[in-house]
Amino acid sequence: MSTGTPASGHGRPAPPTSHEASGTTVLSADDVARALTRIAHEVVERNKGVDDVVLLGIPTRGLPLARRLAQRLEQVEHVPADELVGSLDVTMHRDDLAHQPTRTIGETYVPGDGIDGKVVVLVDDVLYSGRTIRAALDAISDLGRPRAVQLAVLVDRGHRELPIRADYVGKNLPTATAERVRVLLAETDGEDRVLIEGGAR
Repeated sequence: MSTGTPASGHGRPAPPTSHEASGTTVLSADDVARALTRIAHEVVERNKGVDDVVLLGIPTRGLPLARRLAQRLEQVEHVPADELVGSLDVTMHRDDLAHQPTRTIGETYVPGDGIDGKVVVLVDDVLYSGRTIRAALDAISDLGRPRAVQLAVLVDRGHRELPIRADYVGKNLPTATAERVRVLLAETDGEDRVLIEGGAR
């Protein structure tokens, strides 16, 4: 859910490069780094370690965020990052396929011994309507039966359409529906920054 809009950026043409980004910056690169470090420590505290934790990043930007969280968890818990993180493509489980342009099917993979009996932490960039996460929950059911599913997002912008709540939030960001939350990450956009575009602010 890379734009934070109802029609998110999964499988769609790449957004403008970072030097074309405009809008109000609400998170700087340092803010993003601090938010991820805090989330990593919260994951450890809540789950009493990471022995049974699997991070599943939702492409596009949820995946690099999951990898960064795994690196932080490796530093704290000394578990190799690649044993913690996987990717969960939700394209075929979305409820808006008939209303959107053709989407590219992304990669789904899980680390280690799968997700049965594990605590799966879904990782995405923006939580908005909740429909991407509903699709992710359906996709998880195709992979196995986790003991629990938690949700970590960099930004929660509100305007939920489904009863879905994040367990770990980098920043709660009240927004107007006319506004667009845009997450830029170094891996996909050349820089780390979160912007609000459009609307009166």
